[in-house]
Amino acid sequence: MERPEIKMPLPGPNAKRVVEEDKLYISPSYTRDYPAVIEKGEGVWLWDIDGNKFLDLAAGIAVNSTGHVHPKVRDAIVEQAQKLIHVGGTDFYYEIQVKLAKKLAEIVPVAGERKKVFFGNSGTEAVEGAIKLARHKTRRPIVIGFLGGFHGRTMGTLALTASKAIQRRYFAPMMPQVVHIPYPDPYRTPFGVPKEKVTDVVLEYLDKVFHTVAPPEDVAAVVVEPIQGEGGYIVPPEDFFPRLKKMLEQYGILLITDEVQSGVARTGKWYAIEHWGVKPDILTTAKGIASGMPISAFVASDEIMDWPPGAHGNTFGGNPVSVAAALATIDVLEPLLPQIAEVGEYTMKRLRELQDKYEEIGDVRGKGLMIGIDFVKDRETKEYYSEFRDAVLHEAFHRGLIMLPCGYSVIRVSPPLIITKDHIDVAVEILDEAIKAAREKVSKK
Repeated sequence: MERPEIKMPLPGPNAKRVVEEDKLYISPSYTRDYPAVIEKGEGVWLWDIDGNKFLDLAAGIAVNSTGHVHPKVRDAIVEQAQKLIHVGGTDFYYEIQVKLAKKLAEIVPVAGERKKVFFGNSGTEAVEGAIKLARHKTRRPIVIGFLGGFHGRTMGTLALTASKAIQRRYFAPMMPQVVHIPYPDPYRTPFGVPKEKVTDVVLEYLDKVFHTVAPPEDVAAVVVEPIQGEGGYIVPPEDFFPRLKKMLEQYGILLITDEVQSGVARTGKWYAIEHWGVKPDILTTAKGIASGMPISAFVASDEIMDWPPGAHGNTFGGNPVSVAAALATIDVLEPLLPQIAEVGEYTMKRLRELQDKYEEIGDVRGKGLMIGIDFVKDRETKEYYSEFRDAVLHEAFHRGLIMLPCGYSVIRVSPPLIITKDHIDVAVEILDEAIKAAREKVSKK
């Protein structure tokens, strides 16, 4: 089986040079967890500037859904770039944009018979647009989000983002009329209630919010990730979304599901909300939709998306080259949905074998190929163990395995969706070695 190839101590000489130059010219707000200076990619593999080869379990934060430089996606990009690169989709018509909108209308599970699409460039733009649409439709000001949620870092979406304090520090005032409630986390339960009471306590909290600070007649929407991403790859209880949707419908409050990270086949279904049989009123999508090209969208019924010309727009959304990449990506992924679900189940099984072996792994959770490994100091207290998580990340990197963190002590497993069970076996073997090495290093501190 093909494996990573690390030819020298990391970072290599060329990587060191680039990292030093980067410090001189690039914003220090960027977050890099280790000095990986990537030069090229192919499939599930990445090579750094010194020729070291890595197995990729990050996929550019769940972006490179078809792997790196998939030939069908690459060819679609080249073909479109030879014909038309930009003309402005909010000012002119072009057929390829309509084709993608039609395809999204087929696969995006929002409520309503007829669906309409607005294109942007990034996830935060999609969420920002969805908030505007909800306010425009309902004529209500308040938006409710969840603690631990991540929805972007523009001033509107940042008001909803509540995953880390550093993301919000010194940026107030943000968009007003935003209220946060606990996310239904079955592992670290809100207020320490039993796992089976999680949905009850969250919805009771929401009801209390309605009777105190956010009258439901003033609430435009609830914005929620079906599976929290940056917050720690948290999967809610099975009854949460059906009960939440029913509660919101009583008050005419729109449900917006942020599927920027969990969508586009990542969980073995086109969109994660499908696991609970619920159709939101508005859905946002980005990241994996175009295999690395910048594009996003939010989708709603024509009844909701009925705003007039000029109410919302942008310059680059629905760029022809990105649209071509998205159409090719969907074509590649559509027949792979059963395989993604199967490989995801296999990955969970292999990671839970590591959980049985190492007491530092408190939880392994996820759906499809959106999986979180939660490290704890003690399985009873579930205290975060971020220093151990970070040590595992570094040890894995030095052995040729690329992964990224999320939450306070979680490693996310979000590989290219073309990954195979054989690749997963290699990854688990390396991760096993990395945890052993991290045990030795952290215990010495």
